[in-house]
Amino acid sequence: MTLLIFLRRKLSLTGTKLGCAEGGCGACTVMVSRFNPHHNQIIHHAVNACLAPLCSLHHCAVTTVEGIGSVASKLHPVQERIAKAHGSQCGFCTPGIVMSMYALLRNSPQPSMQDMEEAFQGNLCRCTGYRPILEGYKTFAKEGGCCRSRRKGNGCCLTSAHEEEHVTSTHSGQQLFDPSEFMPLDPTQEIIFPPELISLGKQPPRSLRFIGERVLWIQPSSLNELLELKAVYPAAKLVVGNTEVGIEMKFKNLLYPVILAPAYIQELSSIQYTENGIEFGASVTLTMLGKKLHEEVNKLPNYRTEVFQAILEQLRWFAGQQIRNVAAIGGNIMTASPISDLNPVFMAAGCKLTLTSKEGKRALQMDDKFFSGYRKTALKPEEILLSIEIPYTKKYFSAFKQSTRKEDDIATITCGMNVVFQQGSNIVKDIKLSYGGIAPTTVLATATCNRLIGRRWGEELMEDACSSLAEEMTLSPSAPGGMVTYRRTLAISLFFKFYLTVQHKLAQMVKPTYVCLSHSHDVKPNYASAIELFHVDSPTSVQLYQAVPPGQSTDDMVGRPIMHLSALKQATGEAVYCDDIPQYENGLYLALVTSTKAHAYIKSIETDDAMAVPGVVTFVSAKDLPGSNKTGPAVCDETVTCVGHIVGAIVADTQAHAQTAAKAVKISYEEIQPVIITIQDAITNQSFYQPVRTIEKGDLAKGFHESDNILEGEIHIGGQDHFYLETNCTLAVPQGEDGEMELFVSTQSASKTQALVAKALGVPASHIVCRVKRMGGGFGGKESRSTILSTVVAVAAHKVKRPVRCMLDRDEDMLVSGGRHPFFGRYKVGFKKNGKVMALDVTYYSNVGNSMDLSLSLLSYSLKLIHSNILFIYFGFGGPQGMMVSESWISDVALCCGVPAEQVREINLYKQGEYTPFNQCLDQFTIDRCWKECVNISDFHQRKARVELYNKQHRWTKRGLSIVPTKFGISFTAIFLNQAGALVHLYTDGSVLLTHGGTEMGQGLHTKMIQVASKTLGIPTSKIHISETSTNTVPNTSPTAASASSDLNGMAVYNACQTLLQRLDPYKARNPKGSWEDWVKAAYFDRVNLSANGFYRTPDLGYDFETNSGHPFNYFSYGVAVSEVEIDCLTGSHKNLHTSIVMDVGKSLNPALDIGQVEGAFMQGVGLFTLEELRYSPQGYLYTRGPGMYKIPAFGDIPTELKVSLLRDAPNEKAIFSSKAVGEPPLFLAASVFYAIKDAITAARAESGLSGPFRLDSPATPERIRNACEDKFTKLCPPPEPGTYTPWDVRV
Repeated sequence: MTLLIFLRRKLSLTGTKLGCAEGGCGACTVMVSRFNPHHNQIIHHAVNACLAPLCSLHHCAVTTVEGIGSVASKLHPVQERIAKAHGSQCGFCTPGIVMSMYALLRNSPQPSMQDMEEAFQGNLCRCTGYRPILEGYKTFAKEGGCCRSRRKGNGCCLTSAHEEEHVTSTHSGQQLFDPSEFMPLDPTQEIIFPPELISLGKQPPRSLRFIGERVLWIQPSSLNELLELKAVYPAAKLVVGNTEVGIEMKFKNLLYPVILAPAYIQELSSIQYTENGIEFGASVTLTMLGKKLHEEVNKLPNYRTEVFQAILEQLRWFAGQQIRNVAAIGGNIMTASPISDLNPVFMAAGCKLTLTSKEGKRALQMDDKFFSGYRKTALKPEEILLSIEIPYTKKYFSAFKQSTRKEDDIATITCGMNVVFQQGSNIVKDIKLSYGGIAPTTVLATATCNRLIGRRWGEELMEDACSSLAEEMTLSPSAPGGMVTYRRTLAISLFFKFYLTVQHKLAQMVKPTYVCLSHSHDVKPNYASAIELFHVDSPTSVQLYQAVPPGQSTDDMVGRPIMHLSALKQATGEAVYCDDIPQYENGLYLALVTSTKAHAYIKSIETDDAMAVPGVVTFVSAKDLPGSNKTGPAVCDETVTCVGHIVGAIVADTQAHAQTAAKAVKISYEEIQPVIITIQDAITNQSFYQPVRTIEKGDLAKGFHESDNILEGEIHIGGQDHFYLETNCTLAVPQGEDGEMELFVSTQSASKTQALVAKALGVPASHIVCRVKRMGGGFGGKESRSTILSTVVAVAAHKVKRPVRCMLDRDEDMLVSGGRHPFFGRYKVGFKKNGKVMALDVTYYSNVGNSMDLSLSLLSYSLKLIHSNILFIYFGFGGPQGMMVSESWISDVALCCGVPAEQVREINLYKQGEYTPFNQCLDQFTIDRCWKECVNISDFHQRKARVELYNKQHRWTKRGLSIVPTKFGISFTAIFLNQAGALVHLYTDGSVLLTHGGTEMGQGLHTKMIQVASKTLGIPTSKIHISETSTNTVPNTSPTAASASSDLNGMAVYNACQTLLQRLDPYKARNPKGSWEDWVKAAYFDRVNLSANGFYRTPDLGYDFETNSGHPFNYFSYGVAVSEVEIDCLTGSHKNLHTSIVMDVGKSLNPALDIGQVEGAFMQGVGLFTLEELRYSPQGYLYTRGPGMYKIPAFGDIPTELKVSLLRDAPNEKAIFSSKAVGEPPLFLAASVFYAIKDAITAARAESGLSGPFRLDSPATPERIRNACEDKFTKLCPPPEPGTYTPWDVRV
């Protein structure tokens, strides 16, 4: 049992959340404290409760988010600051972030910004964009973070003088929060470590044994006992942090019957200083390793600590802080991962390993013979690794790691490189080049190294070494992990970095004794940036919004940046999510059984082994459906059409038993052809959904005839997982009569859930109640896809007549729920020499997966739907993909004309009164204002000059700049959904209960609706409460989606409140000096109805594809973004240096929430266009099923400078209180980062004599960036010929 399960299920402490179950998201972070008797000190560490075995915590104190403060008693400053700084939206990640910060403050009450950024490397957030979290917590930093305008003059201390010029009365420089309101941090008032645990810690260690259903856990008290046990159980795993074995047992279905826990054995935890270096016990954690190496680097001369510095550089990017706090150095070595961050360094340094067993000790040097095969080492079964000695001096030593995301990511390639020269010369005496990620084991490039010995370190050696590495570091085109060309190129590029680093060091040695170094020239000035370590400055930000007008009532909260009304509860862990609902006494758990084939007929399902698992109650299949099985893939009866198709489910007494049994279900298949995985497969097989939509406007032939140039191009835009922090969850409770059932669901669509469950159970919808308190994120992933789980859970609950719940694990959720559609765009564009587009012929292909779902409506935003045997609706609803294709041909036109891309974009912008391709007139058009303001606040023209100068001065790093606009239509394309209802109750004490049809998923909808009701009724927000969304209060609700929920529900709330005000008017007139409570009571005693329904339908909507006429959108949201990036041409990494965003949100209902939505959507777009890649096997298996392989943006990915401005004086007459929708519209502005990257690549390609248009598919991952920066190194590694091999993964 993990600590997380114990906290949530045994102690009912539900503040600690399950986000991924693999230590990759930080939602489950708690602080573990223990007394170290050897150092006589108490150690506090943030750890992942989802990985920490409960039996590893003997004599430890565990502090959860509930333990440090609560809304009911007293908040802790850490909880208060994240909430009041608007750093909590959906709130599901908030407790974990709070506890990471809390643990840091317990160790360092005044941390540096670097400490803070490192502490958050293991935490993810999908909603906020991270900026407000850092802003709130900067106030703890010793360097002060921000002066909060206490300095002289206008503006923030973190902005440049030029930036300050814009923070004037014209653009309000008001803070979104007031730090002076924060409680001070008093370290003396923290929870004390239990004294009894100190006493117990000082006692002699005792061996412990925990016997589980399947595993025996033994914690030996001495080294001798451990060796005896290893002799008895040679196959036993040694576990310290459980960061590898826990993953294997959970996700690889491996079972280790005996586990030995050596964490408290002194010999394995000791650190000894030797003549040659430092000897670390194998159980020393990576955090302690880093701490000791830092101390030595600060004390010793630089030349003695080159290896230490290389290890520290690797540790900077090694997992997250929570993992480093518990993972042991020995575990990293012994797992023998071929992509280990540290093993190549240890191998290149020639570290000495001490092994021991009952038979005695022996020493091994860590060389190319240590790893005998994939995840195998030279140790005998009865041996253990006792220690590793890391040597002091290796004068010319470097380590490199390249990964998709810098923070907390598995390596694509790692390497350690070491060269020794003959005394006083630059002639190579010995050299070691060690690589991970090139073979099934960590390897030495032995042949290359042998060729270089005796050679002079210079250009000729470098050229020969690169050619040799290209020959030696080969990979099969089908190699696991894919990216074969990129990995081979990296092996060469990283050596080139090492070569330059050594060349630079040699050139610095100017002592007369080194006569032979006279030929060692320093690196060229324009090459210097290639040897700089990757570093990102601490982020700074500016937010601009329009203040409320003078004289606005203090009770009128509309337009004010008030805090999300659940933020404090979310920060304390008191906010209740679906799986936090207390267990029912007779409640059961469900686990899905899913298909492992993409397209197959089910021959048989064998459940005998599954039913034999303890605690199993039943297997649910299609036969158990009392109603219709046509509500989507609830359960599968005959044919599966994707990997992850739900076939059935196991119901058991615990989640662990249900999941174990689900894995034991055996399904026999007969595979069916064709298996269609990719868009190209679908085009080949003509696998299209109908209808195929077409829009034609103008004379295409005439446009091409009048063009000076015509070009054709293509772009593929990859899909994206929603990665809401709270996975899909449903609790179904049968009511015992008339087929009634109550559902608690994490869904954006309560009414759809109600309707489909009713259909599956064969009862009227009125018998089903669906309730939604809040969601831990949705982003469209819970609009319709949540129903595939809800229907299964409901059927199971109906069958067993008991409450049944299921919260999917992250890997299950990613497998069954789908995501953003991959798109393929093919275009032909005609244009004038100045870039003015005259004609466009474009075809969009969307991979909608194995079911159409909402895809037809989605493609209306962007126009061919392809059917495939994989699962795929998402935040943005097709708009970003369609606009991305447009920006691709705009970019190509600019490159073809040799005209700056911003000029081509500006010359082709819409104008007020023009018509869209679907013939809607553009009124209240503000894109030109957004454009001008964004150019202004970003210093675009000066910034461009600096970029051009930088690129002239640097060969191997390049900067790029881009400005991108967005226009997003607001409304559901399914016209009937553009309606909303509300219900408002007034109680005799004056309090108000408000219910509306929208659901809260972090976007602040409930907060805005209370602001609307407050303004309309003229009462403080404190008198108004929203409990939940439920189908028995507001029926037939539309999904909370399309960014239209504030518009629709806000008007419905307004309508209901107006009805109540009309009823209260007579009592106000009779008693004008009375209070709100007086009027309500008077009306009550006069027997007036104090409950009112509200309703709203968006007027004048409707569009006909056949005639291309009508009014598909109520209005448009507009925005513009400027982004500047820097790419490393040798590795493909990039930094987001600057982003300025101007967004038209009308008259903002709540600037804090709206800015948060802009920043959160932007960062989600950064993930879509630069990081997140869904990787499928040719057979349709999804590899990227969790944070281990699927990388959303982290704290370190936010722009170093971020400015967000809400366009002022832009009221929107078509929405509540002149506001505009926000949420999806800003997401596409992240394309400015993508096209800034493309701009930088263009500069890199120019160095190689390449010019003109080139294809860059999305996302712009390091692989694509590096491969596009063609140079002499990429030419050494040509890609394999398509069709001559079976790739490891395919682009769907």
